[in-house]
Amino acid sequence: MIGTVTGDIPPEDLGFCQCHEHLWIAGYSGTVNPDLRIDDPEKSRAELDLFRRAGGSALVDAQPLGCGRNASVLKELSEQSAVKIIASTGFHKMIYYPEDHWVRTAGADTLTRLFLEELSEGMYADGDDAFPAVQTRCRAGLIKAALDAGTFSPLYEKCFSAAAEAAKASGVPLMVHIEKDSDPLTLADFLRAQGLAPERLIFCHLDRAVADTAVHRELCRRGIYLEYDTIGRPKYHDDERETAIVTEMLEAGYGKQILMSLDTTRARLSSYGGGPGLDHILVRFIPLLRRRGIPEAQIQAFFRENPARALGRKGN
Repeated sequence: MIGTVTGDIPPEDLGFCQCHEHLWIAGYSGTVNPDLRIDDPEKSRAELDLFRRAGGSALVDAQPLGCGRNASVLKELSEQSAVKIIASTGFHKMIYYPEDHWVRTAGADTLTRLFLEELSEGMYADGDDAFPAVQTRCRAGLIKAALDAGTFSPLYEKCFSAAAEAAKASGVPLMVHIEKDSDPLTLADFLRAQGLAPERLIFCHLDRAVADTAVHRELCRRGIYLEYDTIGRPKYHDDERETAIVTEMLEAGYGKQILMSLDTTRARLSSYGGGPGLDHILVRFIPLLRRRGIPEAQIQAFFRENPARALGRKGN
């Protein structure tokens, strides 16, 4: 089963799914960069309507616990738009937490317990800096984590250990933000040593964070899913370059391990005055894939079969 904010669904009911988006970011996280603040329910609803009309069925909201997420808003948005939303527990880069935030001081066991409670009982209501106290009735469906640039500090080791334990206990996937100048191969080794199966891992953003596609191929060889989302983002590269990366991975035989999305921000949502909008993949990028000769069955796998396989709970 796949856990959404409105309840569990069988994988075959997921439909067209973009696996890393943002529909709501408020509080401290929304002040770190104004382009990240997404805090108008009507505008977020309008963006989901745009996505739905273009053919979208589901998406992952990748904002984790204690980091500007709003569980109740996500549930309302899903109910109003009929788009299935898989919400995230877990942790983000430490830049998105104040220096005295509880995620920095809580022990690994405490974090594991919180993650599991959000997956099995209900996500905690927002309070950003306040330690979680009030639970909502909607559950998270996966664990989000973030690998930052630089050394793998004791703080990140604690958080990743907690996330790995929760993923093993719950059977949900662990999705990891990969930052530029980080070391995803070493993280993969660490998580394997924690007993987490590679096929339960989704590494995000390598299409912009790691230029060496040999690293992409090695992660896929181990069984890890890659989530590509540098689409409609000329700040990094154009969609032709994105298509070339995807084609290279297909030629290497890893078509079953590629997921795709947009990693939306306020500046990239048309309803907030930005662009290209949540429908960009459906309206513009998929037609480009077709023009570049990628088979229709493979395109459907990127957005249907692969997410249905990657996002389901295993072993429970």
